[in-house]
Amino acid sequence: MRLSTKGQYAVRAMVDLAYYSKDKPVTLQEIADREEISINYLEQLFVKLRRNRIVNSVRGPGGGYLLAGRADKISIGDIIEAVEESLAPVACVEGDMGCGRIDKCVTFKLWKGLGDRIKDFLTSITVQDLCDDAGRMFNSQKLEVLESKKTNQGINHKCHKEHKETMNALLKV
Repeated sequence: MRLSTKGQYAVRAMVDLAYYSKDKPVTLQEIADREEISINYLEQLFVKLRRNRIVNSVRGPGGGYLLAGRADKISIGDIIEAVEESLAPVACVEGDMGCGRIDKCVTFKLWKGLGDRIKDFLTSITVQDLCDDAGRMFNSQKLEVLESKKTNQGINHKCHKEHKETMNALLKV
């Protein structure tokens, strides 16, 4: 089973939104820039997220998107399902009906059990859990950057533009 980019990008965008919003709307352009996701793709995802009441939109100057609820109440499973991503490992276990061979199928219970475990796992993780992970990761990277700066003071380094931008971005977070 492989999750499509719809599910992956929606989760990344939601974590970005939760991490950077600080109770003020975040624009899709800001998310697109940080996460390197096409703005057009984000617009499509956020229509679905808004329709499923996972995000709220704020119009006008200073507008953007906010979480519709608390980050610790929004599960990753909710996000993936909102963007119409099936969590079922095979088509025959989608929904409650199963396929026409359910009474003769030896593997139905296997696939149903796998689907249930995937869903349970993804609904057990919240946006807040991933924001906490992001905070730890960014803080660790910040410390590495600061230590590197202390160690290398006075030394003339020729860094690539991307590396410099990354270092500067990490110091701002």
